[in-house]
Amino acid sequence: MDHIGVVDTMFARVDMAAEAMDELRSCDGYGSKFEVVHRTVPGFKDLGVECKRLIDLHGCNMVIAIGMAGSAPVDQICAHEASQAIMLAQLLTNTHVLEVFVYENEADDPSKLAEICRQRARKHARNAYWLLYDPDQLAQRAGQGIRQGAADAGPLPA
Repeated sequence: MDHIGVVDTMFARVDMAAEAMDELRSCDGYGSKFEVVHRTVPGFKDLGVECKRLIDLHGCNMVIAIGMAGSAPVDQICAHEASQAIMLAQLLTNTHVLEVFVYENEADDPSKLAEICRQRARKHARNAYWLLYDPDQLAQRAGQGIRQGAADAGPLPA
């Protein structure tokens, strides 16, 4: 049986891991084709090593790394550093890690920001499923300006 890892942080203000796992549970094959392995780490800079641990120690075929950055400059730097660690984990393990980051400055309205968090987590969970089991779904959406957590931008005119 395959494993999809979900790793999140305590810093996020929305339980995006719960959203991602709920979306994965709605996918065909949950429980028979794949299971979800969930871990929570203290902060952004812990995501990279936990992604690698999920792959190396728990046999995850795919990992979803979830984090929420504050609006302060130091938070943006931490998010960038975490992103670099996640990329390194991917390269060292030859395994996809879908980075699901939300930045507090994406919306001034807290309910809109919460909705961005929920939608981005769910859409990336679905992307993880498609990447593993139905990559043609992704290919069909190429060039369509599809956004995760926001309205789709749509394709540019030919």
